[in-house]
Amino acid sequence: MNKKDLFCLVGFVKVSQHRIKTLESICIELKMPSEIGRETDLRTSQVSRALGDLKSKNLVVCVNEEVRKGRLYKCTPTGLEVMKYL
Repeated sequence: MNKKDLFCLVGFVKVSQHRIKTLESICIELKMPSEIGRETDLRTSQVSRALGDLKSKNLVVCVNEEVRKGRLYKCTPTGLEVMKYL
């Protein structure tokens, strides 16, 4: 990934506190949306929206997409790279 694309992604994350908090929360370990919400003081709906946004930019990934409850999310290598600039 070139620097221009990377900085576009950094800007995408920085315009939303919900995205920042969500990405920071899962950069170290796998977490469920409810865990992210408790840790960040965000409602689960806000976390779900932020996860959807981050997932659309390939910054996070759901490791068990096939389950309905207990979905776990983690940062992608691109997400970890973006974290260095936050």
